Parts: sequence; C-alpha cells; structure tokens
Amino acid sequence: MHLPFLEWLGLAGVAVFAVSGVLAASRRGLDWMGALVLAGLTAIGGGTLRDLLLDRPVFWLEDTAHLWVILGTTIVTIVYTRRFDPPHGLLRIADALGLALFGILGAQVAEELGASPMIVLTMGVLTGVAGGAVRDAMIGEIPLIFRSTEDIYSTACVAGILLYMGLQALGVAQDPSMLAGITCIALLRITAIIKRIRLPALRDRSGPPPGQ
Repeated sequence: MHLPFLEWLGLAGVAVFAVSGVLAASRRGLDWMGALVLAGLTAIGGGTLRDLLLDRPVFWLEDTAHLWVILGTTIVTIVYTRRFDPPHGLLRIADALGLALFGILGAQVAEELGASPMIVLTMGVLTGVAGGAVRDAMIGEIPLIFRSTEDIYSTACVAGILLYMGLQALGVAQDPSMLAGITCIALLRITAIIKRIRLPALRDRSGPPPGQ
C-alpha cells in the first residue's frame, strides 16, 4: 500500500519517539506496560496537543496505524534492550530524530490550515518538544526543554522550521523543503550533543534577601 510522504513522515516520528519512551522506561526500571504507556505518551503527546489547539481531528484517532506503530516499536525495542545494552546516547539521538520529524510535520499541519507564520512556527516547535516533555515529566525528570544544562534543543527546532518556511518562500517544493528542515534540526541537535553547545543560562544577580 502506497502512503503519501506526509503519512510516512508521521509514522516515522511516532516510531522514533516511541523508541525514546521505551529507552527512558528501561532506564527507570519500568515494566512492559509502563514502557508501552510511556512510549505512547511520548509518541502522540505533541501531535495531540497541536491538533486540540488547532481544533482539528486528533491524528491518531483518525488513523489507528499510529497506535499499531507504537505497539510494534515498543515490543521490538523492549526485546532489543533485554538482549543488548543500548548504545550510549541512543535515547538522546532518538529524541533528536523525533524532534526533527515532528517539528517539521507540526509546522506543515498548521501551514495547511492557513495559519500565520508565527503560528506555524509555534505549532511546529510545540509538536516537536511536547512529547519529550511529557515523557520526562512522567518519570520525574525536568523536561529537556527546561534544562539549563541541556545542549541546544528547541533552538534547533526553530532553525529547521524557519529554513523549511524560507525555502518554500523562495519557491522550493514542499517535500525537499521538509527534508531540508528535518535534516537541519537533526544535525543541529546531534552536533550540539556531541560538541556540548548550549545557550547561556539566566542568572539571578539580585543576591539573597537581607538577613540571609
């Protein structure tokens, strides 16, 4: 069965975010059901929030193939982690790929509805980061987007979406523009992880209250 490019993109995003959910569950010692729940929340969290805000049908209710991908990916990843030690950094790489795929897909969905460029950018970033934020919150960790010690994250998503929008404004077709945006986000995020590139953290220089 032939699936359009955007459908393949959505399924790929669901799969890599599901992998990141299972890896996070494994790190926390959750059981199989816990891993499946965490994989599902990670994979559909961002897209669900996007669809609710844009008042459109929630994507996984319209096409249950996404749920089957989550289930299949979860089983395969669980089996893999029980037999092998996942490579160091695999969770962050899977998260980077999910960020790239869902960031651009979220922007495209908003764009298709005729949203303004600012809303397109916002919906893209939200779709890319929300699933990972839900995953981290569920296992008691500060979401990556809020960590001052984390390498460039949402900034990479913004850059890729702006590239995607800019290329289309210059007359480049949608599919190659999307691929360029995805590549940009993934490369920026992975490079930031390897090179430890971070944005400056805010510091409170007011000092402690008097008497402390």
